[in-house]
Amino acid sequence: MKQKFDIITSTCVPMPMENIDTDQIIPARFLKSTDKKGFGQNLFRDWRYNDDGTPKADFVLNDPTYSGCILVAGKNFGSGSSREHAAWAIAGYGFRVVISSFFADIHKNNELNNFVLPVVVSEEFLSELFECIYQNPKTEVEVNLKEQTVTNLSNGRQETFEINAYKKHCLMNGLDDIDFLMQSKDLIEKWERQNN
Repeated sequence: MKQKFDIITSTCVPMPMENIDTDQIIPARFLKSTDKKGFGQNLFRDWRYNDDGTPKADFVLNDPTYSGCILVAGKNFGSGSSREHAAWAIAGYGFRVVISSFFADIHKNNELNNFVLPVVVSEEFLSELFECIYQNPKTEVEVNLKEQTVTNLSNGRQETFEINAYKKHCLMNGLDDIDFLMQSKDLIEKWERQNN
């Protein structure tokens, strides 16, 4: 799942519902595993599949009209429990960016730790983006991490977004927290030698 971020341009999968919580993203019965593999197939499991395991035709992830590595979600995405498995499922499905007008803080950090970029936009931008996607499912969005901009390429509308400088550095360089520390291994060992 470690991937460097620079500029991502993609069509989008629209999910306008508000207050999508982590139990809807990945139901609790799938939390027994400590391995990140396989979670993508159960992303939005109860919304996506019938009890017999057949896909629900009216759910957006089962609709071939919409595709891409950007999920556009309604306000208050990732609320509820702090399960990191929800971010594992989003990344495992193949989403690289989630755009919303508000994220639950813990889930937002879990996404960043799993190389999924949460982009916070204004409610006006989000509403207009949903309209564009529904009018034309081929609508593309450009997310530029270096410049911290998100652009609706169908109309040129652009907004900036905030991101922690440390997390930005890690995403742009494909580093998790351990990788970041390992870059400073020599300096850490030198400090230990000098202070012991």
